[in-house]
Amino acid sequence: MKKKWMVGLTSIVAVSLLLVGCGKSSKETTLTVGASNIPHAQILKHVQPELKKEGINLKIKVFQDYVLPNKDLASKGLDANYFQHMPFLDNWNKKNNGTLVSAGKVHLEPIGIYSKKYKSLSALPNGATVLVSNNVADYGRVLTILRDAGLITLKSGTNITTATFADIKDNKKNLKFKTDLEPKLMPQFYDKNEGDVVVINANYAVQAGLDPRKDSIALEKNSSPYVNIVAVRKGDKNKPAIKKLMKALQSKQTQQWISKKYKGAVIPAYPNGK
Repeated sequence: MKKKWMVGLTSIVAVSLLLVGCGKSSKETTLTVGASNIPHAQILKHVQPELKKEGINLKIKVFQDYVLPNKDLASKGLDANYFQHMPFLDNWNKKNNGTLVSAGKVHLEPIGIYSKKYKSLSALPNGATVLVSNNVADYGRVLTILRDAGLITLKSGTNITTATFADIKDNKKNLKFKTDLEPKLMPQFYDKNEGDVVVINANYAVQAGLDPRKDSIALEKNSSPYVNIVAVRKGDKNKPAIKKLMKALQSKQTQQWISKKYKGAVIPAYPNGK
């Protein structure tokens, strides 16, 4: 009789533990976010512990290009991605009949112009070659730097966020633009001293050991509209897990951590938190 009672008690305990375990796991939500290695994945890793406390199991999938993250998000392979700015997303949606949207801003990676031959844009010779990536969404950023340096003027009515090199009106030094290059390869062209100047995105620059503030000969201003965002599928912006993610990324603590860690190479969108 005692043996039967013990067996029954053991069964009850086992079932109770199973139910407790199921209850615990059901409260946790897994959120898979695609990101560039630097700084995006690093920033996401920073907020992982905070999100864990909020019941969010944040999984980070690292990408080495700008093509796959939006494709994977659109096909529901990801819950969100974090690697791009709005002009890039707008351009992707237009080309792919997409409906991805921004869940919010996080930081700015100032694009820079680098050279091993010249110490300033004003020192460029007539006919100098400018190496630019094939990321059309960044062309307005490059044109803005060159315009502000007095090297070019743009046609009247040009929308800088959709501008291309065809929008140049006056090219005072007859600059030549080579624009068929992969963004991630730009640091290699700089290292090999190809072209006269090379335009490099901050994430690839930092990943290659460059300091955009010290190593570039010209750097994008903080007022740039090219702030990096978290992208999601249309209708997912207000999901509880996404809102918790954005709250963590835009918090004062995270934004100040970004400023301290990257020392100006990556600039927080909300220095004092949103």
